[in-house]
Amino acid sequence: MSEAAVDLFVEDRAHEEFLKALVRRLSDEAERKIAIRVRSARGGHGRVLNEFDLYQEAVLRGLSSIPDLLVVAVDTNCTRHPEALAELETHLRPEFRGRTAFACPDPHIERWYMADPESFTTIVGVEPPLERRKCERDRYKRQLVEAIRKAGQIPTLGGIEFAKDLVAAMDLYRAGRREPSLGLFVQGARALLRSLEKR
Repeated sequence: MSEAAVDLFVEDRAHEEFLKALVRRLSDEAERKIAIRVRSARGGHGRVLNEFDLYQEAVLRGLSSIPDLLVVAVDTNCTRHPEALAELETHLRPEFRGRTAFACPDPHIERWYMADPESFTTIVGVEPPLERRKCERDRYKRQLVEAIRKAGQIPTLGGIEFAKDLVAAMDLYRAGRREPSLGLFVQGARALLRSLEKR
């Protein structure tokens, strides 16, 4: 079986590291070989949407092949999750429908890093803060860094250096219950990976 091409179109490095690890884990579970191509945009939410439009145009003009699976990741920030998904849908070209999984961490990706307290405690060495969702810029980045420091570790990359280990140890069902936006992404990506075998 040939490798499936997976394009990862993400907002920043925290999304990139977490989602590379998660998509690899899901593809291993589906016994599907993949090759991940990172197509990231830097510079925040508005720029991501603009560059996402440009990415699709470039692919459709033949500058790159259409991926078997496209993962697009943008934080919801202070937008409700359904509204964030709807906005991404308006930017999705018809040629990419049925092969795209949207990852919209609510409100920021760092909550996904801390989504499973048990595995986080095992990997990092301290339980992450457990609080209700709040809309505040950089709040969860600070919490992730503070938890790592509290465990006596040095967050050299703001916590993203733990992405691969956290994803490997995570109970995805438990994490998805705690962070519904993560659960929705896992469910959608799993279904698309399974559908690759039928194409």
